[in-house]
Amino acid sequence: MSTAKTERLLIADDDPNLVEAYVRFFEAYGYTIHTAADGVGALSAYRAWCPDVVMLDIQMPHMDGRAVAREIRRMNVIPWPLLLAVTALCAPSERVESLKAGFDHHFVKPAQLPVILAAMAARTTI
Repeated sequence: MSTAKTERLLIADDDPNLVEAYVRFFEAYGYTIHTAADGVGALSAYRAWCPDVVMLDIQMPHMDGRAVAREIRRMNVIPWPLLLAVTALCAPSERVESLKAGFDHHFVKPAQLPVILAAMAARTTI
């Protein structure tokens, strides 16, 4: 069932039930996954593991997802990881802020996981 070309995925969200659902879904497509429950943990995991794709909630404790995205972009890692915001923030201005912070995509919860998977697959085939 694996369609993943990018194997390493970091998922950060403070809702453990969502994280569990995300992990189950993306593991079925062959992704190796690490998780974090807040922004500080996400940034630490990114630095230690250098995943190809980073999926972040925006509203997390200690450090929000946009701050994490900005820090990852400042590292200038080549190739750049694909950064995905998956958030309850749905206003058009929120999407603009996510893109300014360095995210490649802004998905609104409840996110359609097949749509996120398609965005990931499209990036990895370029």
